[in-house]
Amino acid sequence: MVFGAVYFANASWLAPEPEGEARLMAHRGIHQLYDRAGIDKDTCTANRMLPPTNPYIENTLPSIAASFLAGADILEIDIHPTTDNEFVVFHDWTIDCRTEGSGVTREQSLEYLKSLDVGYGYTADGGKTFPFRGKGKGMMPSLAEVLKAFPEQRFLINFKSRWVQEADLLHAYLERHGIIIDDKIMVYGHDRPVGRWKTINPNGFAFSKAEMKKCTLDYMKVGWSTKLPASCVGSVIGVPINYRHLVWGWPNRFLERMRQSNTTVIFLGNIENENGAPGITDPDDLDSVPSGFDGLIWTDAIEQVGPAWTTKAG
Repeated sequence: MVFGAVYFANASWLAPEPEGEARLMAHRGIHQLYDRAGIDKDTCTANRMLPPTNPYIENTLPSIAASFLAGADILEIDIHPTTDNEFVVFHDWTIDCRTEGSGVTREQSLEYLKSLDVGYGYTADGGKTFPFRGKGKGMMPSLAEVLKAFPEQRFLINFKSRWVQEADLLHAYLERHGIIIDDKIMVYGHDRPVGRWKTINPNGFAFSKAEMKKCTLDYMKVGWSTKLPASCVGSVIGVPINYRHLVWGWPNRFLERMRQSNTTVIFLGNIENENGAPGITDPDDLDSVPSGFDGLIWTDAIEQVGPAWTTKAG
């Protein structure tokens, strides 16, 4: 009887199909994919590059432009403050992996960072060849350059540190450059800077990685009871593609619960290791996105997934 009650309480077919439109979140923009086996947060991924299938380097203006043309609704970018009161768009904590420079990214000036070659360290054959060396000279942009080049587009800005004051620095930086802080500017990252950002910009979209993880795990624990964890209300939940059928009420019942609690659903790629789930890279995986899904589809290959999604959605 208990099993039957739980089943019917979470039966997707007893809930109405959701009505909505998904948005594509392009992680890093069009970039070079890499071998994810055994990686951790400190792994240099440029020297693990797979044979290149596109000419773009992540977090650069050409990559960003091509990403939006490919169908991205939102672009995720990574930022660091610099020693001269600027913000630079670059993924790594240090510049050693991708460039010819060395040192912590935020301990450099914007002028110096813009002099580097962001394609310097990429290799797919263990260092025998470097196909992007010399092609990324001067292509590390400031955050203001990016936002002013694409004023009508939406960005998810990733705080790369745990420094709470980084939120205030970013807010002041955007105001100083005349960039309106509206729904086109979203942020995520560690609890500390994200929490501070929510305080100074309470109407914006912001979430921490820990917040998303907690909501996801809490829902897996108690979702069977139809009760929504407090950690999920007005928050963000992640659904890895290879675990979607383990999510209570997937898809219709689950999506209805998230809609009622104002919880944003992010559809992710396969969890491969403890370093988290990547974005979707195989267009065939889009067949797993339920009809009427109105959340975010996180992708690491917008150049392939974007056109495929446009065809599927059309």
